Amino acid sequence: MKKTLAVLSIALLTTLPAKADVTIGFIAPMTGQQAIFGEQLRHGAEAAVADINAKGGIKGEKLVLQQADDACDPKQAVAVTNKLISQGIKFIAGHLCSGSAIPASKVDMEEGVLLVSPGSSNPKLTDEAKDLIFRTYGRDDREGVFLGQYLAKHFHDKKIAIAQDNSAYGLGMAQEVKKSLNAQGIHEIMFESYTAGEKDYSTLVSKLKQAGAQVVILGGYHTEAGLITRQIKEQKAAIQIVGGNALLTDELWKIAGASAEGLLMSYTSDPRNRPEAKEAIATMRKSGFEPEGYTLNSYAAVQVVAEGIRRGDKNPAKAAAALRQAPINTVLGPLSYDAKGDIDHVDYAIYRWHDGKYAEAGE
Repeated sequence: MKKTLAVLSIALLTTLPAKADVTIGFIAPMTGQQAIFGEQLRHGAEAAVADINAKGGIKGEKLVLQQADDACDPKQAVAVTNKLISQGIKFIAGHLCSGSAIPASKVDMEEGVLLVSPGSSNPKLTDEAKDLIFRTYGRDDREGVFLGQYLAKHFHDKKIAIAQDNSAYGLGMAQEVKKSLNAQGIHEIMFESYTAGEKDYSTLVSKLKQAGAQVVILGGYHTEAGLITRQIKEQKAAIQIVGGNALLTDELWKIAGASAEGLLMSYTSDPRNRPEAKEAIATMRKSGFEPEGYTLNSYAAVQVVAEGIRRGDKNPAKAAAALRQAPINTVLGPLSYDAKGDIDHVDYAIYRWHDGKYAEAGE
């Protein structure tokens, strides 16, 4: 009888289904001009998955990333989102550029997919959402207020110009800074646009010089900002350059060289200084990768998705509701979400480039 029970037990064990994997989508610009940021996002997401799985996964199930490249292109973002959804994926972490995240998020909402973006900052992403859209970075309107207040404090007596690339991020950021400055009684001497992807910005630089600009706020990405910065210095124009969070990469210095000395930009207080990130940072540095820029925001996005799945039992709507009920522990610290899916509080800081490195500039 004992032998029979033993055989039966073995048979039952061998026929029990194994724990299934939990697959989530991951979308980033792995090609194109913003690919350097895509690498940051990928490293962060992969490190988060490895850490979650090492600690038992999600209720014992292994977390798996299904990666896709949106190249920061709206059409491609929609296409890869549809492809992931067609594979049965109901949770996605990703998108850097607001211009790709916003149209893709509409597909997510229509299909009942939960999205957590680590870098898309245009307010429209969550203003136009219906419960299922979150992010781990702040909004341009809030960062614009911060940057506008900094400029008013330090450059109120200077002639300030604004130039932007007409992208959802660049234009949106420029408009928010303009709004903040104007509210404080400071008015820009010009609000100019430039075309991303070009190499020669001498016409823009000439306009800045002719207008007597002493400060220029650049609403756009690091490649064009690096070229504009270098060409401003080549024309011997004494103009202080100020940018937003999309300049937070060492690639900026590689493009601009020493011309970027003293360039200022806004971003959150360095997440690498948070005690919650210490273990993750050590692991990534051990592998030879420095978790700069959006790396930890991407890590946190995966943590938020995983916690949503854990709380909502793989149901996106239940997960979204549960994420708003209590803070989520992440490498960025505890994140609490408002009704729109925005973090309820973000600490911003000004960074200064010096000798090929950037660091918080203080007050």
